[in-house]
Amino acid sequence: MVTSDQRRRQLARDKYARQQQRRAEAQRKAKRRTTVIAASLAVVLAAGGAVYASVQFLGDDTKNTEAETPTGEPKMGIEAKGAYALALKTNEGDITITMDAAKTPRTVNSFKHLADKKYFDGTKCHRLTTAGIFVLQCGDPEGTGMGGPGYTIPDENLDALGKAGADGKVTYKAGTVAMANTGQPGTGGSQFFLVYKDSKLPPQYTPFGTIDAAGLAAVQKVGAAGADGGQGDGAPKKPVTIEKATVAAK
Repeated sequence: MVTSDQRRRQLARDKYARQQQRRAEAQRKAKRRTTVIAASLAVVLAAGGAVYASVQFLGDDTKNTEAETPTGEPKMGIEAKGAYALALKTNEGDITITMDAAKTPRTVNSFKHLADKKYFDGTKCHRLTTAGIFVLQCGDPEGTGMGGPGYTIPDENLDALGKAGADGKVTYKAGTVAMANTGQPGTGGSQFFLVYKDSKLPPQYTPFGTIDAAGLAAVQKVGAAGADGGQGDGAPKKPVTIEKATVAAK
């Protein structure tokens, strides 16, 4: 006869086995995605320097944490018509981002959920781009550009920046905050980028917030310092760490 203790131990073993299987599958998907992305990144040379012809804002869903459930994105826990502020306390200054939940409810809800779980605390902004586009990318707990919360959220508000031009791009104005993704629809996770100078990009990155004046000035100083190695894309020379992130209704 199986005792209740034995039954509980068996259930625990079964749960652990399922978790390991999901983790292994996520790692396999990450490796395949990395291969595809690496093959798609193209760099062309032009007079006067390097022009980055293809720039992907990389995000991944392989990192599973207690901040989410294994079934997908968090349940809605915000007022869908409200305004919220994402406050980032960084070593380079405070950055406050106003978010509009009426236009990007699921994006704002995800940030509130993750910030409440201290997901962003102690993370580094791992990527600065200073050629062609001008952005600082943050939100990866691994600091590699491949980390994420273990779930993805849908794209939102993609028509907010107007109709794309003949080049297929729209202008993400300085102060815009948008979601990073893998270049495929519905692949946003926790990574986001801060635009510190007007940048032309395809309208495929959810614009969900606007940086306050003081925060924009802080990001512009990071941008002016450039990327490591003097390249147009890489880790910022001025390391930026999000010491604490909070989301609150305005």
